[in-house]
Amino acid sequence: MATWRSLNRRIVACERCERLTAHCRKIGAEKRRAFADWDYWARPVPNFGDPQARLLIVGLAPAAHGANRTGRMFTGDRSGDWLYRALAKAGFANQADSTSRDDGLELSNCAITAICHCAPPDNKPTTDEVEQCREWFTATLDLVPAQVYLALGQIAWRGLTAEARRRDWLTGKTPKFGHGAAFPLANGRHLLGSYHPSQQNTFTKRLTEPMFDAVFRQARKLMSP
Repeated sequence: MATWRSLNRRIVACERCERLTAHCRKIGAEKRRAFADWDYWARPVPNFGDPQARLLIVGLAPAAHGANRTGRMFTGDRSGDWLYRALAKAGFANQADSTSRDDGLELSNCAITAICHCAPPDNKPTTDEVEQCREWFTATLDLVPAQVYLALGQIAWRGLTAEARRRDWLTGKTPKFGHGAAFPLANGRHLLGSYHPSQQNTFTKRLTEPMFDAVFRQARKLMSP
């Protein structure tokens, strides 16, 4: 746990990407009218969850008025509402609501990280910014003894497959991303894909709650007893 806390402190203190640092602070200063009374987090968002997790969820980046505001992954926006509702149904979370860092939410056997720990403009980090953040991603994979790696979206899938190849967990052709796509990795590990629970996907019904819930049931089946 001390190592987990140390890693999170290093993530929060990171200022490698000037564009992202400036953007997070700008959003935190300007705020959204609905959150005018909030003291925005406005810096890199740390990992969240159980450091001994067998399920590691990988997202893209914090939302400008979600995790960049609250300081916790997938907290304070509609994507987080979908994710924590699904996690609660699957027994990975003690509650379905996620509104702030002190709302009592706890994860069990599940941890959440991201390809990029800062909120990027238009939700699009550059290739260089993703690379600058890779140290935190690799350190998280080193630390969490996951069996199932769940990629929320194609960018997370690409990040996971690239890292799996570097670690010799993956050889041969890179598996194609798709919702519910599952691929075995070395030493009993598994890669699992899901559409990201973004408003773009949920409002258009590209991703429905039954589809999302099925992914977490699949994750449970892939985890050894």
